[in-house]
Amino acid sequence: MTVAVVGGGVAGLVVARDLAAAGRDVVLLEGGERLGGSVASHEVAGLVLDSGAESFATRTTAVADLLADLGLADDIVTPSPAGAWLQLPDRAVRLPATGVLGIPGRAWAPDVRDVVGPLGAARAALDRLLPGAWGTTPGASLGALVRTRMGRRVHDRLVAPVVRGVHSADPDDLDADLAGLRVDTRRRGSLAAAAAAARAAAPAGSAVAGIRGGMHRMVSALVDDAVLHGADLRTGTPVHGLARDADGWLLGVGALGSPPEAPRTAVRADAVVLAVPGTVLGRLLVDALPEALPGPAPRPRPRVVLATLVVDAPALDAAPRGTGVLVADGAPAAGPVSARALTHGTAKWAWLAEAAGPGRHVVRLSYGPAAAIGGLPMSAVPMAQLTERAREDAAKLLRVPLPRDAVLGSARTVWPGGMPPAGAVQRQWQALVAEALAAVGGLRVAGAWTAGTGLASVVAHARGVAAELASPSA
Repeated sequence: MTVAVVGGGVAGLVVARDLAAAGRDVVLLEGGERLGGSVASHEVAGLVLDSGAESFATRTTAVADLLADLGLADDIVTPSPAGAWLQLPDRAVRLPATGVLGIPGRAWAPDVRDVVGPLGAARAALDRLLPGAWGTTPGASLGALVRTRMGRRVHDRLVAPVVRGVHSADPDDLDADLAGLRVDTRRRGSLAAAAAAARAAAPAGSAVAGIRGGMHRMVSALVDDAVLHGADLRTGTPVHGLARDADGWLLGVGALGSPPEAPRTAVRADAVVLAVPGTVLGRLLVDALPEALPGPAPRPRPRVVLATLVVDAPALDAAPRGTGVLVADGAPAAGPVSARALTHGTAKWAWLAEAAGPGRHVVRLSYGPAAAIGGLPMSAVPMAQLTERAREDAAKLLRVPLPRDAVLGSARTVWPGGMPPAGAVQRQWQALVAEALAAVGGLRVAGAWTAGTGLASVVAHARGVAAELASPSA
C-alpha cells in the first residue's frame, strides 16, 4: 500500500513515521517550507527556544510512549512545582487548585474564596442546589454554563483566564460539551461535581511535561526516524486537488506559492491521510466529496501572537510569579496590560535556566486577536514596538523593574487561526465529514481539527489512524 500524507505537522509526521515503520510506502506532502506545525523553534539571544508548544499534557501516556519509541524517554522533564499565578484587577494570587478549566470543585475552598470573594463563593455554592439540568441545554457555551450555574465572578476571575491561556479562546466560544461537562453536570447534579470528577479521573500527579532542550526536538526525531524507515518527506509541495478514480487517489501537487490554477504534478496513492488545518481540510474534502459536504469548513479563530523576551534580570531568579501568570480582564492595578498570559520559561524549566545562565531569563507573553498598538494588530506592528509593549507588560505582571537595556533579544511568533469555536456549526460539519469518510475507502483525517487540541490528543489519534491503515485488512 502507498499512503499519501497531506500536512507535515506533528499529526502528519506521526502518521508517516508509524506507517513507514510498519512497511508501508509513504509520501508526505507539506505545503510550507518546514515540518512540525505548531511545534517549532527559534533562536533568541543565542538560546534555541520553542516558538510554539513547549509542553504536553500527561493525562495519557500517548506522547511519552512516542518519545520512548524515538529514543527520547530519558529526556522527558517535568516543570517546577511552583505553579502559576493569577493576576486579578486588584492583586495577584496563586492560581487555585480547581477541578478543570478553572471550574472549582469546591466553591468554599480557601484558595477559591480568595479569588472570587465570599459573595462569589456563595453564588458558586448555589450550583449544588440547582437542578442538574439547569443551564445544560444542548448547544450552550461553556461560558453560559459557568455563569448560569456558578455566577459571573467564577467565570470572569477563574474560568475565563484559564480557558484563554489553555485554548486561546473565550469561554463563550467553546461548547459546554468540552471535557463532557454539560452531560456530566446533568448526570451528577452539579457543575462542581462534574469538574471534581474530571480532575479525579486524571492520572495521579498528571499535569504537563516537556523535553530537555525543547519540544522541537520531537519534530527532529520524528523526521529522522521517518526518513530512516523510508518515508519520502517533501516540503514546499502544496496539494491543490484531490480526486478518486478506479485506481485509487490522485493528488494534484503544485509548487510553493503557486496559485491553484498553475500547472500541477500528480501523486497517486492507495490511501490518503489529510492532516491539515481546517480551512485546507475543508477545501480538499469538498473537492474530493462534493456531494457529501455542503460547503467550506467553519472559519478558524483569529490569530494568536507570542512575544518571547530574553532579559538580563537577576531579580527574576526568585521567580516572583512562579512559572507564569494568567491575566483576568482589567488587570493589573498598576496599569492595563495587553497580554493575556505570561510564561516564565527559566522558572518553569530547570534545563532552560541552566542554558540561560545566572541572571538571564526567558519570558513569553501571549496576545489575543484584540490586542493592538496604534490600531495595528500585534502581528503587524513593528518588532521594536512589540518588544517594548512585551517588556512593559512583563514588568507589570512580574512586579520586577525591566529597563529597556535589560532586553537581550526578542522574537515574535504568529500562529494562524486555530480550530473554530466548538459550537453547533463546527459539530455539524464534523458529523458530515465523519459520515462522508465512512462511505468512502482509503481516506482518513488526522490532526487537531478532528482529534482535539493539544499534543496528547493529536498524537494518540494520529497513531490510531496509522495503526488502522497499517493493519493487514486495510
